[in-house]
Amino acid sequence: MTARALTSLSSPTLVGLGAIGFWSTLAVFTAMTGKVPPFLTVAITFAMGGALILGIAAARGTLAQSRPTLASFCLGLYGMFGDTAIYFAALKLAPPAEANLIHYLWPLLIVIFATFLPGGKLSLKHLGGALLGLVAVLLLIGGKLGAGAGGTAIFGYILAACGAFVWASYSVLSRLVASVPTESLGVTILAAAILALGCHFAFETTMMPQGLTEWAGMIGLGAGSMGLAFVCWDIGMKRGDVAFLGVASYAAPVLSTIILVLAGYSAWSWQLGAACALIVAGAVIARKA
Repeated sequence: MTARALTSLSSPTLVGLGAIGFWSTLAVFTAMTGKVPPFLTVAITFAMGGALILGIAAARGTLAQSRPTLASFCLGLYGMFGDTAIYFAALKLAPPAEANLIHYLWPLLIVIFATFLPGGKLSLKHLGGALLGLVAVLLLIGGKLGAGAGGTAIFGYILAACGAFVWASYSVLSRLVASVPTESLGVTILAAAILALGCHFAFETTMMPQGLTEWAGMIGLGAGSMGLAFVCWDIGMKRGDVAFLGVASYAAPVLSTIILVLAGYSAWSWQLGAACALIVAGAVIARKA
């Protein structure tokens, strides 16, 4: 995207783009956490993220605004905890590459769901940009599809699709509680951490992070992907360009792959370069809408 196009975006939309940047580090930080069970990872990182958000609010003198309404609290648990739990369950039942691809239908769903907001209108350019983003994701992991699918895979695919619906609907519905301060996310995320801890004790064997690398991964997730990313996304969804952010979200798997390459967890390929070009083209087309 050109500098001129970026400067034409509203401030909340630019903040929303920050969430995509944080989410691009999700894969590498998750890889750093080693064999720590998924729900325990979510519990620890959500606790870090919620505490960070409330700490920033206290430092800014806005802690009094951290009390969520019943509607925003339930919506937050539905989106942040619900999508995370469903996503991890999908990865347990289906091949990860396929489940991840299906889950990444959520940016396309955001573009479509945004048309149901007051004043919303489905633009062919928005839809075209979103579809280009989907093609980019297919290029990234399409070659890994079809391997190792077992009898439970179909249930994993269904769960992955449900997770995409949950996150997309949560994101768009956030517009309807735009009057609720973003500081309130801190309380909601801490509540989600408690739910994740309960799921951990119910379904997993405890294995705490070991060594500096695993704890660094936890801190990276807690401060970024499970903390400030939710703040940026909340601001973008409540006051920014929802449809454009939906399209731009396809940059997350591309940026994530680039970071994995730089960190030595993956190798460069022509698919990655092509996916980057498609992401840029899709975002520019959507912005022109």
